[in-house]
Amino acid sequence: MIKVSHLTKIYTTDSLETLALSDVSFEIKKGEFVAIMGPSGSGKSTLMHILGALDLPTSGEYWLDNKKVWQLSDDELADIRNRNIGFIFQAYNLLPRTTALKNVILPMVYAGIPKDERLQRAKKYLTMVGLDNRMEHMSSQLSGGQQQRVAIARALVMNPSILLADEPTGNIASAQAEEIMVIFQKLNDDGHTIIMITHEPDIAEHAKRIIHIRDGKIFDDSTQHQQRIAKN
Repeated sequence: MIKVSHLTKIYTTDSLETLALSDVSFEIKKGEFVAIMGPSGSGKSTLMHILGALDLPTSGEYWLDNKKVWQLSDDELADIRNRNIGFIFQAYNLLPRTTALKNVILPMVYAGIPKDERLQRAKKYLTMVGLDNRMEHMSSQLSGGQQQRVAIARALVMNPSILLADEPTGNIASAQAEEIMVIFQKLNDDGHTIIMITHEPDIAEHAKRIIHIRDGKIFDDSTQHQQRIAKN
């Protein structure tokens, strides 16, 4: 599903060059749940932006569903973001004075999906994340954990190829974070491909594979921790 090959990203400011990613290569298969970990400045956010088609590498190749993402135009990248990738952000990015239901419906409006289908899909996914009794609440009236559930439902309504979560538990309490991770694991069990950026080891442990990145390079890519959990 995903293949990145020899990705390098260099940011240039005036005469200063900063190497954010250096010769990064890996593959992610359909149905995997992968956590990408690294300290601040490691390059994980840059990698997330490239995987999310929000930025392009300086060199190297990125394939998503057999599409050559690194060669796409701005309009084609926008279409990839809307139809192939479900984004879940640390800050939720919800409209505060809009109901949970309308927040989830919004991406489908932009995609031109018929009104009846929009409503049906939004209710389906809000119910899936346990918010069937909160659909008409303004997002500002919801707790952090509930807002993140709305964001997950919004990410799912376009039936994306992958869910890309950037520090999805960074703004919520630990108990709510565990609830969010239970939802992620259930989604993965149902066949969703999930890529999660995190700096929290206990959150990363919920994934089936952890890619560690440091100084712009991958220094570990392992499924061993999940095998240990399975034995306990």
